[in-house]
Amino acid sequence: MTPHASLDAHPRGHGRPAEGSLENPERLEDVPGHVIPILEREFDDFSTEAGRFARGELEEDEFIKFRLRQGVYGQRQPGVQMVRVKLPMGGVTPDQLDAFARVIDRYVPLRKGHITTRQNIQMHHVPLLDAAELIRELGEAGLSSREGCGNTVRNVTGDPRAGTLPGELFDITPYAAAYVRYFVRHPTTQMMPRKVKTAFTATDADNAITQIHDVAFTPRLRDGVRGVEVRVGGGTAIMPRLAPVLYDFVELDNSDYLRVTEAVLRIFDRQDFLRVNRARARIKVLVDRIGIDALRELVEDELAGEWVRERDFSLEGRLLLHDEAAHAPAPPLAAGSPNGDRRAFDRFLESNVQRQRQPGFCTVEVMVPLGDVTPEQLRGLAQIMRDFSGGYARTTVHQNLVLRWVREEAVYDVWTRLRSLGLGRPGADEITHVVSCPGTDSCKLGITSSMGLNRAVSERLEAMEIEDPLTRRIHIKMSGCPNGCSQFHLANIGFSGASIKAGTHTIPAYIAHIGGSYENGNVRFGDRLKTRLPAKRIPEAVERWVRFYEAEREDGEEFNAFAARVGVAAFEQRVRDLAMPVEFSLENMSHFIDWSRQQPFEVIRGEGECAV
Repeated sequence: MTPHASLDAHPRGHGRPAEGSLENPERLEDVPGHVIPILEREFDDFSTEAGRFARGELEEDEFIKFRLRQGVYGQRQPGVQMVRVKLPMGGVTPDQLDAFARVIDRYVPLRKGHITTRQNIQMHHVPLLDAAELIRELGEAGLSSREGCGNTVRNVTGDPRAGTLPGELFDITPYAAAYVRYFVRHPTTQMMPRKVKTAFTATDADNAITQIHDVAFTPRLRDGVRGVEVRVGGGTAIMPRLAPVLYDFVELDNSDYLRVTEAVLRIFDRQDFLRVNRARARIKVLVDRIGIDALRELVEDELAGEWVRERDFSLEGRLLLHDEAAHAPAPPLAAGSPNGDRRAFDRFLESNVQRQRQPGFCTVEVMVPLGDVTPEQLRGLAQIMRDFSGGYARTTVHQNLVLRWVREEAVYDVWTRLRSLGLGRPGADEITHVVSCPGTDSCKLGITSSMGLNRAVSERLEAMEIEDPLTRRIHIKMSGCPNGCSQFHLANIGFSGASIKAGTHTIPAYIAHIGGSYENGNVRFGDRLKTRLPAKRIPEAVERWVRFYEAEREDGEEFNAFAARVGVAAFEQRVRDLAMPVEFSLENMSHFIDWSRQQPFEVIRGEGECAV
């Protein structure tokens, strides 16, 4: 019996059966959104273990490890959980959006879901026993939180437009799905030294930002054979690294990419030195220590082992074999057209709509401020998908949603429907779409209220009424701590949460980073400024830097080129007065209270569960 045969997964390993039965593999759907196997017994196990923990019959350390593998994460607030649901490649169906709406209405006190920079959907402040019911109900819709947390293979991300992009060598989606189906519940990947993040991009433009991942794949063709370039050892946080190339070509259809990846993970899993300090136990640390060439030699040796012949690497039953084009919507019988709103619609077309390589179709990116969606918006999006996109959409690493297969003549009608949901704003990947992590709203590691700062910066940028096309291309991201959940390292202007001592008091603050990039395959970490800025002065700092760029750039000069030419010191000089110390007084009290808070600021950091 092979190791996979012992995992009790369905033979085809995906999706939701018809008529609610989770034990009938012959009736499962092979569509985006139905990638991870759904196992009824896991919901029973979670309910049982959660009950035991609530009654004091199970030690907390053991229960934490168990619930993390089920995608349930502790918050800084006692007694409530965050549930992280994995959407491989961002794929989600209309019925699944409806399912999210139902459980959010029923179990989530804040009545919202949150799209993350890893294309998951998270729900916060859920009581533990409610979390057990929530994941069971989502399972009935083919949604899985399995290994959404813990030292496992996390959600596999990808380009949300894969399969529709001009210049694609082939659609990488089926192979990404096979990768997910192979490694979920895999015995090697349940208790690794740390988590492993994977990305499959669609083209060399690298919209999936593969270079910051532990394991990453870019499509390649060699003599008509499909393959991938494999990178290993990227990451962000306090030790940002760009992943070097392990192999420039590994075949796909013979499953070599699965063999190579498992060899890497087996080597990683055996590195006991990484388990000593779990905060630094990532693959990038191993690559730093031995080098990519030495890792390649270890992989070659590992692939000569007996375990390779014991595995079932077959792609049969694992590839996502679904022809979206065959299910794309027909031309509408009637289509709306702009009248008095022509200018606003043209702005939306310019910033949110891209033509597909399939004639007559386009993708429409829905800008989701802060990544937060309400039940009403989820239901509305589900219906738009049914009516206009053949049911196809994927979340993005920028906390948005991309509608696929929209007929060009139907875009105006889609826009009007989105506007009725409060989701019709232009600028889906522009300066006014600020990306942030949850920060102290829920995260144990949070130092500052990054969501509160997001709102404040977004409001300032909207008030600036930016019209300049080059300025609109600036990206702003912020995290509530030094970790990379918001990918602030890659922003043109990025911020990481920190603090400043002011006598016996503490001020919420941020460290700024200038000149990061993630577009067109040009991935670069921003340069860190030496000064810390009080949180309440960040919106003013952003405006000054934007106006500085507009006033002193050369003709056609983009922001990063400008930043490289003038240097970091010039940005520091523009905000030197904002970095000055703040004395505690009634007049300055607001500086000692974080955004979206009422109480004086203090640094309260718990022990994060990522390294448990």
